[in-house]
Amino acid sequence: MSELWTPGGAPNADEFVRALHRQIEAWTAQHGSAKVEVELRDGSLLALESISSDPGVGFVTLTPHGDEPQAVIVPVVSIARVTITATSPEHPLGFSLPSA
Repeated sequence: MSELWTPGGAPNADEFVRALHRQIEAWTAQHGSAKVEVELRDGSLLALESISSDPGVGFVTLTPHGDEPQAVIVPVVSIARVTITATSPEHPLGFSLPSA
């Protein structure tokens, strides 16, 4: 099988990002802060500042932490894993939820 199967057909970027934001919001309500890392199927690991459902049509925009502004647009199916952990003094980079 060359593609990732998801229930209900092709992945919907808006639904994925909304669900992920809910997970992150629940985590921060319980733990105070969140460090969010996304591992892509190619093995890349990105510590995220934010994620957006734009441009849509199965793609999302990942904004990793870093000295230089950067946006990485990837298909939702390229995301292998999302890890949410508490921030610490050694790793203070947190995730920014969108404004309500």
